[in-house]
Amino acid sequence: MRILFASTQGAGHFGPLIPFIDAAVRAGHETLIVGPPGLRARGYEFKPGASPPDEILGPLWGRMSSLPPGQGDLVVVGQIFAALNVDAMLPTLEATIEEWKPDVVLRESAEFASAIAAERHAVPHVRVSIGVALVEEASLALAAPALEERQPGVARRVADSPYLTYFPAAVDPSPFPLTRYRHPATEVTPQPLPDWWSGDERPLVYVSFGSVAATFPPAAQVYGAALAAAAELPVRVLLTLGGNELELGDIPPNVHVESWVSEPAVLAGASAAVGHGGSGTTLSALAAGCPLVVVPLFGDQPSNAVRIAVSGAGIGSSVDQIGERIRLVLDDDRYRDAARAMAEEMRSYPQVDDFFAGYEAGG
Repeated sequence: MRILFASTQGAGHFGPLIPFIDAAVRAGHETLIVGPPGLRARGYEFKPGASPPDEILGPLWGRMSSLPPGQGDLVVVGQIFAALNVDAMLPTLEATIEEWKPDVVLRESAEFASAIAAERHAVPHVRVSIGVALVEEASLALAAPALEERQPGVARRVADSPYLTYFPAAVDPSPFPLTRYRHPATEVTPQPLPDWWSGDERPLVYVSFGSVAATFPPAAQVYGAALAAAAELPVRVLLTLGGNELELGDIPPNVHVESWVSEPAVLAGASAAVGHGGSGTTLSALAAGCPLVVVPLFGDQPSNAVRIAVSGAGIGSSVDQIGERIRLVLDDDRYRDAARAMAEEMRSYPQVDDFFAGYEAGG
């Protein structure tokens, strides 16, 4: 079977596809990733498309810091994802489908050009979620006007397509007819870290704000707040920068900074995690049974923070509350108990590999 994977740029978009790509490779299927030129395809077979012109895209992103959250969503989803990205990527995706003839398209849910191309060539397409279903439903509604201009009826076809998510139902009740799959981090066991803290054995708190926050000035302030909070806590802190370079100033002695780590391996041994509500860290923490302090910064993160709080597996926080929220999560066993229950629920779902076996069998 030939499987075309389609993604927009960014680790939070491409990351959810990776377990399915690996599962397809294990099963002996042919795979091809199509995305914008800047996509970090991690060594997979990759065909780059195009990006919107900088002279158009740059000013739109530049306005984001001054827009209310609702208006920002309209720009990002309605204009960038559903219009500019689609117009840039659609020629490559159509040509690829015509020439390579995939049996199915697996697309991360913000990559809409692949759905249009698949519809035009009568190829089945499947969504892999990048966030909670409430946000996915809202994003599709925001995208629909631009999508309908390019391919009438495609928004409804996307809404009716198979919807795959790693989030447990207790965190993410969904309006879509969907199949849920276990997050692969459930199989990861704790791995000893280097002795970055000179024999200190106090609880480990993992802190990550993803790969975008450090590059977005209004959001980058969260790093200073997290360091100040860490300095006052009786814990070890591992802070990662999402592959970015960032000037942090003085680092408290109980804090170690790395550019990038294997989150699932670290979280399996952590007592708490602090993040911005991005799906990658959130899912890895849930799969490891690690309670969360969520400090939402932009995009779908406020909704993710709400869903985590509702589930009991963590708590939301403003930038200036990080320290007290970490203390609360560490001191109250209810958060860890709820997070462990989420991990058990995720383990109960079928494995990612099962999707392809079921798909080939017509399921």
